[in-house]
Amino acid sequence: MGSDKPTGAGNQQGRPDERLCYYVAGFVDGEGSFHVAVQRNPSVRWKWQVIPEFHVSQNDGNQHVLRLVQEVLGCGYIKPNHRNSRDRTYVLVVRDRANLVAKVVPFFRKHELLTTKRADFESFALIVEMMTLGEHLKLDGLRRILGIAFQMNQGGVRRRLSLEDILAGLEPSETVRRTLASEVKIQSELHGDMQSQAEMIWPSGTDARE
Repeated sequence: MGSDKPTGAGNQQGRPDERLCYYVAGFVDGEGSFHVAVQRNPSVRWKWQVIPEFHVSQNDGNQHVLRLVQEVLGCGYIKPNHRNSRDRTYVLVVRDRANLVAKVVPFFRKHELLTTKRADFESFALIVEMMTLGEHLKLDGLRRILGIAFQMNQGGVRRRLSLEDILAGLEPSETVRRTLASEVKIQSELHGDMQSQAEMIWPSGTDARE
C-alpha cells in the first residue's frame, strides 16, 4: 500500500521547503477558507457551539495537492466534500484547536495571504485565540465571538440562521442552570446564617449602639 504522504515536500532537516510554503499560501488564497461553524448543542454551556475550521478543497483526481498542503501544515484530514452526492470534490479539514493554534495560525502569520481572504484569516485567528483563553465559555465572550464570526465570509451570507436569531436563543444548559441555582441557594443560606448570628448578638428590640 502506498503512503498518503507525498515525497520531496521538505528539506534534509525535515522542514517544508519555503517555496512550497509560499505555494501553499497562494493555493489557499484561491481554494481555501477560514470558517467558524455555529451549531446548536444542548450539552454545552450556552446551547450553541462555535467550531473554527480551516478547509481547502480540490476536485477529484487532485487529492495529491491536498496531501501536499496536509504535509506542509503537518495536520488535518482529507475526506469527500459531500458524501452520497454528485459532488466529486475532496476537502482537507483542520478543526482540532490545538493544531489550529500551533500550526495553522502561525503558518499563515508567516506566509501572509494576499487577497481579501486575509481579513477572514485575521478574524479566524482572533476567535481561535479567544477560545484558547476560554472566552466562549462566558456569555459576553461568546456573543463577541459570534459577532466576529458573522462578519466573516462575506458577512455570513450562506448561513441559514441570522446572528440575531442565535443571540436571542442563547441560554444556559441544564447543567449551568443547576449550578446557578445551587450558587443562589448557597448565597441564600449564607445570608440566613449571617442574619441569625446577628439576631443572637443583638436581641430584638436592643439598640446596637448601647
